[in-house]
Amino acid sequence: MSLDPQLVIMAKTPQIGRVKTRLARDIGAVAAVRFFRATAAGLIGRVARDPRWRTVLALSPDRAVHEPGIWPDGLPRIAQGPGDLGARMGRLFRDLPPGPVVIIGADIPGIERRHIAQAFAALGRHDAVLGPAEDGGYWLVGLKRRPRIADIFEGVRWSSAQTLADTAKNIRERNMSLALLGRLPDIDTGADYARWKEKR
Repeated sequence: MSLDPQLVIMAKTPQIGRVKTRLARDIGAVAAVRFFRATAAGLIGRVARDPRWRTVLALSPDRAVHEPGIWPDGLPRIAQGPGDLGARMGRLFRDLPPGPVVIIGADIPGIERRHIAQAFAALGRHDAVLGPAEDGGYWLVGLKRRPRIADIFEGVRWSSAQTLADTAKNIRERNMSLALLGRLPDIDTGADYARWKEKR
């Protein structure tokens, strides 16, 4: 039985109308897809091949697991499946082999290997870990998954300023210990994008 740390990178096929739709309203659909492609490629390149964890790509739509030429070869691919974000992440936590699991999105440009290492280190001492985003959501969620796998997404208000607070409340109500990582920006609007470009 493997208890290896597992990093899941959730990603959508980079097509107009499918990725970064809020950002697209501000900077244009082509620019938003270009941002997503570059961010996803950079993120996967930085963190996926680290020997300290096993990396899996969780893709949407489900048929993307069979589409060549978009995602790097040599990384396991699984389908996200149906449902809202909570249903899809909950399924990943339930279905992956035993061991701590950390989930991130492919569209957060600030994630580095040290953040993933910090998350797994936190799961050595806590039941759950969250990486807060500046907009009230989060850029990372992880569970130790021992001795049980809890549903921490019930009633979470997704894509809102309450997303982090709702998830943290669920974790604490299940008598689980929670670690918080440092805050990172999520690039969802034109203003986010402009601030990110200034800091590059």
